[in-house]
Amino acid sequence: MRAVLQRVRAASVAIAGETAAQTGPGLLILLGVAPDDTEAQARQLAAKCAGLRIFEDENGKMNRSLLETGGEALVVSQFTLYADCRHGKRPSFTGAARPETAVPLYEAFQQALREAGVPVQHGEFGADMLVSLQNDGPVTILLDTADLPGKH
Repeated sequence: MRAVLQRVRAASVAIAGETAAQTGPGLLILLGVAPDDTEAQARQLAAKCAGLRIFEDENGKMNRSLLETGGEALVVSQFTLYADCRHGKRPSFTGAARPETAVPLYEAFQQALREAGVPVQHGEFGADMLVSLQNDGPVTILLDTADLPGKH
């Protein structure tokens, strides 16, 4: 499972010209799921996102987490995080999970964030979405469960 975290002042998702979700300060999380990912990994990644200290404290140091700032998360499914561009000029997406695997894990990730105390908005899995954001910093972090400690 992979996540791109973007610290934002605001973010939104529009589907068919209508705003489907929006948040204020917090994180825009683009989430990709691989075929062999598990619910345990979704929960571990959500905990990492909620607790990652990438928000500034009173001294301007990145020392506060999403939980500590009371920020929100906008979670958007992003199968293209598993694009394989090693051969040719057209990416292959065979490394991304099929919807029957990805949707439950996408939802488990969101639920784990909520259980941690993070208000969560989300895009629509598989929809053609227009994502807008005001990147704060800019701060953009890539997380991959393969790189996190512990059992996967």
